Amino acid sequence: MQLDEILKRHYTLENCSLTDLQGYGSSNTKVETPGGIYVCKQYTNTERIRNELLAEDRVLQQLGTMTTCEFPMRIPTNAGEPFVVEGDLLYRLLTFLEGDFLGSVTHTPELLYSLGRTLGRMDKILALLTEVVYEGKNIPWDLKNTDRSRPLLSSVPNASDRSLAAYFFLQFEDRIRPFAHEFRQSLIYSDANDWNILTAGNKVTGIIDFGDMCHTWMVNEVAIGMTYVMMHKDQPLDSGLNVLQGYQAEMPLTELECDSLYYLIAARLCISVCNSAEATRKQQGSSYITVSEEGAWKLLRQLLTINPLHAADEFRRVCGHSRVSKTPVTRLLDNRKAHFGKNLSLSYRDPIPMDRAAFQYMYDSRGNTFLDAYNNIMIVGHCHPRVVQAGRKAMAKLNTNTRYLYESLETYSTTLFKKFPPHLNKVYFVNSGSEASDLAIRMAKYHTGKDKVAVLEDGYHGHTQGGIQISAYKYHSKGSSGRPDSTVELALPKVFGSPWKDDGSAGVHYAREAIEHITKSKGEIAAFIAEPIVGCGGQVPLAKGYLEALYPEIRSQGGVCISDEVQVGFGRLGDVFWGHELYGVVPDIVVLGKPMGNGHPMGAVVTTTEIAESFGRGPEFFSSFGGNPVSCAIGLAVLEVLEEEGLQEQARLTGTYLLTSLNDLAKKHEVIGDVRGHGLFLGIELISPQGQPKTQLAAVLKNALRDQFVLVSTDGPFDNVIKIKPPLRFNKENADELVLKIDAILSQNMVIK
Repeated sequence: MQLDEILKRHYTLENCSLTDLQGYGSSNTKVETPGGIYVCKQYTNTERIRNELLAEDRVLQQLGTMTTCEFPMRIPTNAGEPFVVEGDLLYRLLTFLEGDFLGSVTHTPELLYSLGRTLGRMDKILALLTEVVYEGKNIPWDLKNTDRSRPLLSSVPNASDRSLAAYFFLQFEDRIRPFAHEFRQSLIYSDANDWNILTAGNKVTGIIDFGDMCHTWMVNEVAIGMTYVMMHKDQPLDSGLNVLQGYQAEMPLTELECDSLYYLIAARLCISVCNSAEATRKQQGSSYITVSEEGAWKLLRQLLTINPLHAADEFRRVCGHSRVSKTPVTRLLDNRKAHFGKNLSLSYRDPIPMDRAAFQYMYDSRGNTFLDAYNNIMIVGHCHPRVVQAGRKAMAKLNTNTRYLYESLETYSTTLFKKFPPHLNKVYFVNSGSEASDLAIRMAKYHTGKDKVAVLEDGYHGHTQGGIQISAYKYHSKGSSGRPDSTVELALPKVFGSPWKDDGSAGVHYAREAIEHITKSKGEIAAFIAEPIVGCGGQVPLAKGYLEALYPEIRSQGGVCISDEVQVGFGRLGDVFWGHELYGVVPDIVVLGKPMGNGHPMGAVVTTTEIAESFGRGPEFFSSFGGNPVSCAIGLAVLEVLEEEGLQEQARLTGTYLLTSLNDLAKKHEVIGDVRGHGLFLGIELISPQGQPKTQLAAVLKNALRDQFVLVSTDGPFDNVIKIKPPLRFNKENADELVLKIDAILSQNMVIK
């Protein structure tokens, strides 16, 4: 039967003008008649839906006692029935509410306060309706059921977006689930999105669509209302606080509920984007389902920039609770002095009490958010959910050592070898880059029968005794015993500050000089080890042609060539996965570390069958933890994330953009003598007009950036080079922020020596 016939027969409504309306869970039609305007909702006729609609009628009758807000009221049929049943379909007629949707008007503080207060007044009434039970109602949009949307992550097409949502699903699991039993529960409306809220002036005047009403955590009500008004805002927290203030005036939250809001808001966003992606995948998406998708993704990204402790502190402030306690830095410093050696240094003039982190952001215990442009160890991002989950699952299953057989060792090593040429086919897993460097030198000495090692000026290869002996950065430092006789130190092939250009002429000069030097120890050199870009030397790329000339000479004298990829490996340089590929050379041994486990302690030595066989003729090699199942699972997750999220390409694009921006900045500030590097491994060398290092200015810039919540560091023999090596999630917007702040700080500190 046609709808107009149903309206005529059961409601005596004639000459109707029918207009389809957007909706979810029912088909909605606007019915305009000479005598009034209505909404007709069409449902599938099931016992569950009939019971829910009858319960909804009882709720709406009670809410109708509110004088400050209107609600749709059910119109009975001519026979006094609550709805019309026609076969498999059920029809229900409601009053039509006039007003402007919240989504179509300017969100003034007064309007948002009115929204919060209206939701609070409504929940006061709903909390008393204990006899209204939605038996079996278990909808995915209920924040209590957030986990049900998690499997839909696979429908999100963009891998980086999937990781973003997965991060907040993980936060829900850790920050909400353990405390959920303490949340107050009640019947709530549960759907205060901006297309369900009607307004006039600066007041909320009506609320429609009660299809998501359910018995759940009471705090969800205000969390959902805050979520939608926070979208499309430059300062989203401010809008959310306006809603919370209004809600608090009617339904005060507990301290725990205040602390949960940040994660519940994120949960609602995750439910929204996942269900939208699933609907799109099935080609069942309506504009009603997907209308908030773009805003939801944007707000999720914005939430990353908001320290959860800051959010909780603001929520508590509005609700009149005690503020979030801040870690006393003096206590931490006193404890550090009492229990650790003074040569365990801290970054920055004002040390940071870090509390947690996410992707390219770090959060301190004071509520501040820092943009991380420095910590290259977290290559795929701090607390990346894929890496965290891989470690958790592996830890819960098996953690042992390489004296046993287990598949994760095979899977990880096979995947890692895909990043190397075929002849680099043997790997030794250890626990750090320092341990890997030490092992690489041992292997070289076993293989060659020689004892000396050629290294570069200002190079660094680890904190072990063996590592320090081959690290000019360490053995020339204060309190050190100097260069060992077994170490042959070669000049750093640095183009900047030399009379040569990086057109090959500098490389030829430095290589010729190096060859003359090593020839003095001809037949004694076991290995030449170098970073492709020398980090502690000040982010210095090796001059073009240098390695191409030096590698053959080292080999001709019976030595092997080692590339230390601890700092620059795993796609950080953008154009290449390994740093040595920049120069068109292939080493005999490759040293891996730092980003290998994204913060989990991992290192490795990759080499040839020939060198491995030589090493195998010596004492047994065994590392208690190297290559354990947990490390293998984490390492594999890192490789998969790098591939799936295209982070090497992001490093190339963002790095190129940042390098260009910094070079433009150098034209404005003459103290920037050089900008160098590749991908997201960059250095800014600060010098005076006379070419002298601006060490003090570099320290001022580093600390001023820290005070403006951006993390960088300094290095180089004169500590006058700003090091930039962020997680690869670092994007163009982050680059703009970094450059803008460097520009402002340099403009204010030009007179500093």
